[in-house]
Amino acid sequence: MQALSNLFRAAWSSDARLDGKTVVITGANTGIGKEAAMDLAKRGARIIIACRDMEKAEVALKEIIDSSLSDNVVCMKLDLADTKSIREFAEAIIKNEPKLNILINNAGVMVCPFGKTADGFEMQIGVNHMGHFLLTSLLLDLIKRSAPARIINVSSMAHAWGSINLEDINSEKSYNKSKAYAQSKLANVLFTRSLAKRLEGSDVTTYSLHPGVVQTDLWRHLSLFEQFFMKIASPFTKNSVQGAQTTIYCAVEPSLEKESGGYYSDCALSNCSAAGKDDDLAQKLWELSCRMLSISWE
Repeated sequence: MQALSNLFRAAWSSDARLDGKTVVITGANTGIGKEAAMDLAKRGARIIIACRDMEKAEVALKEIIDSSLSDNVVCMKLDLADTKSIREFAEAIIKNEPKLNILINNAGVMVCPFGKTADGFEMQIGVNHMGHFLLTSLLLDLIKRSAPARIINVSSMAHAWGSINLEDINSEKSYNKSKAYAQSKLANVLFTRSLAKRLEGSDVTTYSLHPGVVQTDLWRHLSLFEQFFMKIASPFTKNSVQGAQTTIYCAVEPSLEKESGGYYSDCALSNCSAAGKDDDLAQKLWELSCRMLSISWE
């Protein structure tokens, strides 16, 4: 019942402005990412939508500009399933953008068939965690120079059903699409927690969040039975505008200025799973991620 009451809680709203701020949102060509881009553009921010499919990105770009009445919105190519693309994107941002105040790691894949990224990672852990882990590391110096700044990782309540298999993080010994998704979303929560500790005193804060059960393109990999179930449950799900609210909240809410590392749901601090608070697991995942990506990030 608590979940239902949260779902129907009055929408959060704020007139906070972001004039002079620069925002990068991954996967903002659809769903909650696009809605967040529209909202933040209306608040005066420069918006960079980072997308894999540039044809879809150009369509979304026009929609965001038309909705926000802001022409300070651009799209750039970013494929989170390819570290070469991530590095090229980061290099372009660092070269061309004097500041980066808000990074929203929003893009993701959900319960997809087994597949691998260009670098051999299982697709869900590769895109949802490894890709954003690398992107954040490459942009962090610019973010620090732009402080006060925020880093937002879109996770899911599914993290509570997940575990991190440090011995087989790429699910090569056995693959369950739902378990792999939950693992990647738990990784988002643990990454946020670890990053917050490393950024103490920097005036850069981090947040992970559950957007709600949102009707988006992520549902495309659900089985017919799962899609049927979700249709039945649709009166209790959120549309993209509602689903974007917690992302927007974490990006602009003034009272969060000194908060860092927390997990949010329905525009409020929420409880993550016990595994999501496991600092030893978070450290091991951090070290494993660095090794797999061949980066040094202390």
